Amino acid sequence: MPEPITTQKTQYPVNIEAGKSYWWCSCGKSATKPFCDGSHKDTNFTPVEYRATETDTVYFCGCRQSATKPLCDGMTCVLQSINN
Repeated sequence: MPEPITTQKTQYPVNIEAGKSYWWCSCGKSATKPFCDGSHKDTNFTPVEYRATETDTVYFCGCRQSATKPLCDGMTCVLQSINN
C-alpha cells in the first residue's frame, strides 16, 4: 500500500462539537485538511471517522503517521523531524 502524503509535521487543533462526526483525511490529498474532501477516490485510502463525545479542542494528526489516528499522538511528528 502506498504511503500517505505528509502535509505538515505538526498537528491541526480543531474545536469540535459533541455529537458531531468529523472525517479525517488519511491520504493527505485533501484541500480541506485535516478533513476529507473526497480526493482519496483514486487511492486505496479511506477517511477515518472521529465522533466527538464532548465539545472541546482536539488535535488531528498532520503527518498521517500517528499511532492514534486520526488524532495526533504527540510523538510521531517529533521523531520524523529529528530523523529528517
